[in-house]
Amino acid sequence: MAVAAAAVLATGLSFLVFFNAVPEPMRVAEPMSSVPAMGTEAFARLQSALLDNVATQGNRIDILENGEEIYEAKLAAIDGASRTITFEVYEFWGEEIGDAFAEAFIRAAERGVAVHAIFDYIGSVKAGGDKFRRMEEAGVEVVRWRSPSWYQMSRFNSRTHRKLLVVDGIIGFTGGANVADPWAGHPDTGGYRDNHYRFEGPVVAYLQNAFMQNWLNATNRVLYQNEYFPLLEERGDLAIKVLNSSPREGTHRIRLMLLLAIAASRDSIRLATPYFYPDDMIMEALLDARHRGVSVDIMLPTEGHYSTLVREASKNRWGRLLEAGVRIHEYQPSKYHAKLYIVDEYWVSVGSSNLDNRSFRLNDETNVIIMDRDLAATLTSQYKNDLEQSRTFDLETWENRPRLRRLIGWMAMTIGWHL
Repeated sequence: MAVAAAAVLATGLSFLVFFNAVPEPMRVAEPMSSVPAMGTEAFARLQSALLDNVATQGNRIDILENGEEIYEAKLAAIDGASRTITFEVYEFWGEEIGDAFAEAFIRAAERGVAVHAIFDYIGSVKAGGDKFRRMEEAGVEVVRWRSPSWYQMSRFNSRTHRKLLVVDGIIGFTGGANVADPWAGHPDTGGYRDNHYRFEGPVVAYLQNAFMQNWLNATNRVLYQNEYFPLLEERGDLAIKVLNSSPREGTHRIRLMLLLAIAASRDSIRLATPYFYPDDMIMEALLDARHRGVSVDIMLPTEGHYSTLVREASKNRWGRLLEAGVRIHEYQPSKYHAKLYIVDEYWVSVGSSNLDNRSFRLNDETNVIIMDRDLAATLTSQYKNDLEQSRTFDLETWENRPRLRRLIGWMAMTIGWHL
């Protein structure tokens, strides 16, 4: 009996390890060449067809920089809600920021607003149970995404990394910032450097749809009433695509999006991410861009602002990039957490996705694509301002890094598909 029980336990553990440790297939596994140039009608058609998504016209976007602007705008929207609030986030905790949002949701629910919130279980562990109990007692409908349970342990490694807020179906937010105390304040005083974006116009319905995907997965319910999807009038002149990616949808759209944009580049690529560990195909795409004469800049946090294991694993792969002339910059004042991709000062993608395998293959993510030279120019100017507060990492420094650091990196690279 004991042997049989041990065998059953071993089988169960093997099942969990296998389905959590083995990543989803990459899907696109061949280099993309002869892609139409960025900015052409041919590229726009190809992008819409491959990503199965047509841009929505008539939208406005407001850029929110760092925690002060981000949280002020989001809390004001919550306090102004009259009908519905939908919210999804990875990190949620903190006596200052976490409490401020919990109280705002409670106030909204108490005045009759329907509030639905998805909190990733791992990202919200530090919040403690009291915040969630108080929200639920006030009438907030709370989902702790993928809480430990026997029937979905095989998917425990896949998290929601989305940052979504939609108010009354007419105002939407997404971007890089979680809801936690480290984002409070300004980078000069230790707050994380991050961007978030406020949207108005028809695109908000697609941000709402992004939330509804995981709401349906978690509750088996669709919130389809007019209060969630009202008629939306044009509020600006931007055409915007919303792109969702998750292990379940199969094509890993955000990864495909980036591969396509890199292949279409002819002049410049500017990337900003707090975590840089893409697969070999994206690395090769960046090298191919350099061989075509495209300038490539990558903005990252500096040492001490993210996991040593992840940093050293990432750094072990920088050699070929640096040799090819890719410029890697490390932001100095505080942790750099913005997620921003700009190609040829025309194509822009912002949202929740990092430049790593977790975002491309394991997590639920939402990004938007905007092809607009004025917006690209504004964000390029912001990027250049961050460059002034960064240190450029050179090939000589890379070649002379300590052997222990290299060893740590090689050890971490053995689980590279999960970094």
